[in-house]
Formats: sequence, structure tokens, C-alpha cells
Amino acid sequence: MTHPLFGSLFDGRTVVITGAGRGIGRAVLLDFHAAGASIIAHLGRQAEHAAGLPEDIDWFCSDFTTPEGQQAFIDHVQQNSRRVDVLINNAGTMFGRFPADTLTDEQYQMIIELNQNAVVRITRAMLPLLKAADKASIINTVSISASTGGSPGSSIYSASKAFVSTYSRGLARELAPFGIRVNAVSPGVIDTDFHGRYSSKEKLETTRQQIPLQRLGTSEDCAPAFLFFAAEELSGYITGQVLEINGGQR
Repeated sequence: MTHPLFGSLFDGRTVVITGAGRGIGRAVLLDFHAAGASIIAHLGRQAEHAAGLPEDIDWFCSDFTTPEGQQAFIDHVQQNSRRVDVLINNAGTMFGRFPADTLTDEQYQMIIELNQNAVVRITRAMLPLLKAADKASIINTVSISASTGGSPGSSIYSASKAFVSTYSRGLARELAPFGIRVNAVSPGVIDTDFHGRYSSKEKLETTRQQIPLQRLGTSEDCAPAFLFFAAEELSGYITGQVLEINGGQR
């Protein structure tokens, strides 16, 4: 079985993806697998997310809210691969809605550690393996909130995603001499359990009515963008860009 759009384009290529246990990350993982990639996937903290995955996927669980959890995944990748063709930094979440006047240091550090520090540490550690590949690609997941600031209680989450957006643009310039392209995918309001946890049904319906395409997005709407950015054959002259996938929402 091959991918209906991308065929077996990623045969012989190694893809490392974080936050692939559910939602957008899982859809991206399955699309790359269908397109022939060898995958090393971080599934979050819970091994139950491996249920139903193809048997040939190399999966790993650890807690990215700690440097130790990030390093455990780094060690796993370095021990099991000599090169990485595609790195996807997708792990990230809000943990909750925290008003600015009651935000605790612990909440702040937890958000930054996962959404920001983990991206920097994992990227840094993967660079030797990316440089060992031919024309590698990094794709980071950000959010529409990186440009809008998000809704009440999500300012730190939004700021962390804005950091990753700017970091992606900076890395694109720095890594271009090594043939490594860096881009970001910025989902809008996607109908996953993320919003099931952090947004009410009423809020989501109000948002839906404001989206020009009149629907929330799906993980499957987002996944092809990652394969597009990863493929030198399709996007070889694109780097330092942030692709908004939001149904026209502003």
C-alpha cells in the first residue's frame, strides 16, 4: 500500500517525529509511513498511544516536560539511526488555560519546557544526523495563536509557538549552507482532543462560524503539508516559511 498522493516518495528515508501519539502528529506519522518512510516516533508519555500503529514503526515514550525525558528520546534516536532525513518537532500543548494574574512559575516553566526548550534541544541533538543526510528537512508545528496571541488564558502557549515560528525562520538561514531546509506548519482550530480539553463546544461553534470555509479543520487537513515540506522534489526551493492551515481564519 502506498500513499494516495505521495506514493512511495519517502522510501529509504528516515523520519523522526515527536508528539505523534494522537491528533495531527499521528496523522502525519501514518501518512509518512504510507509513503514508505522509516519512522522513529515519540508518542508522548503513554505507551497506549502505540495501539493500532503499524508494527514496523519504532516508537518511544517519554515526558518532554523534563530535560531528562527529552534526552531519553534523543539517545534512542542516536542509538538507532545514522542519519535523519526529516525531523518533525510536533510535541506541544497548553496544559490548561492560565489567566495572566494567576499563572504560576510551575505552569509557566512546564509550557516553555515542552513547547520551546524541547524543540531547541532535540533540533540541536539531531543536527549531526540531519547533516549526514542528503538535503534534509526540519518541520516545526506552531499555531495560529503564534500570530493572533490566542484566546484568554493561552498567552504563554501562544508566545511559545511564536518563539518556534521565529526560531524556524532563523534556522532556515543558518542551516541553508548544509542543504537543510526549515519550515513550519501553523494549524488553525483543528478538531482534535486538544480543543476537546481546552475549548468549550460553544466557543468552538462561535469560531466555526467565523471561519470562511465554515468548518473546523481536521488532522488529515494538516498532514499533507508536512510531507510537502519534507520532500525535496516538491518544495526544494522553499525554506524559512510558515504555512497557515486554517480555512481562511484570521
